[in-house]
Amino acid sequence: MEKTKNKLTSFSDHLDQEYGTRGTETREAYEQEFEAFKLGVMLQELRKEKGMTQEELAQKCGTTKTYISRIENNASDIRLSTLMRIIREGLGGQLSLNVSF
Repeated sequence: MEKTKNKLTSFSDHLDQEYGTRGTETREAYEQEFEAFKLGVMLQELRKEKGMTQEELAQKCGTTKTYISRIENNASDIRLSTLMRIIREGLGGQLSLNVSF
């Protein structure tokens, strides 16, 4: 019986193979979607840490449960002003932005 070699690939190499290198249209679309996904997960985790339901968060920051759910499930783009309001009024935090090149 012939043994096959396990070929390990770094995650970065995997992304290059699946979506192209950084700067390509496909890879940039992937990166943008991934950032939106991370934002949704972060908001969900913060909400749960505060012991809040989506409905409670929505009421505190003047939006709807459906909108909070869509953000958490990466089904909706979010305006910066809305994100700031959710963080500040809904979760009692402060939003800090970082730009990398």
